[in-house]
Amino acid sequence: MGAEANLKKLKLELGAPPAPLANYVRAVRTGDLLFLAGHGPRSIGGSRVTGKLGVNMTVEEGYACARSVGVQLLATMRQELGSLDRVARVVKLLCMVNSAPEFNRQPEVANGCSDLFVEVFGDAGRHARSAVGMADLPNGIAVEIEAVVEVHD
Repeated sequence: MGAEANLKKLKLELGAPPAPLANYVRAVRTGDLLFLAGHGPRSIGGSRVTGKLGVNMTVEEGYACARSVGVQLLATMRQELGSLDRVARVVKLLCMVNSAPEFNRQPEVANGCSDLFVEVFGDAGRHARSAVGMADLPNGIAVEIEAVVEVHD
């Protein structure tokens, strides 16, 4: 089953990707690789989700934020490629978590996006990943994730 069919099975709706907040583009393709800029979490209503893990957010809330970011990344991939079925493989994720100094469960938070990508792309969604804590993120968002995907024509 392809990624687009898996989206329907999961009942995931991809809206339009968010506009960049500064002087950059959401994605750049070079050769067979698509590099996606850092994306942040959105609520169902579309507003930014802010917070700091270990202060006012739980691991479960962070996981949900990372999953939300995954949905935003999928929307950008689809807009750039026309179809998620053109993704040959998710290569790498960098998950940055807005964390209190003592918070050390960033990998559990990042699993929100990683699990989603495996649900959508199957084994092609398994990827290399870094999950790191940050003192703060732009506009106080809870999670920011960037991705590299391999594309086939």
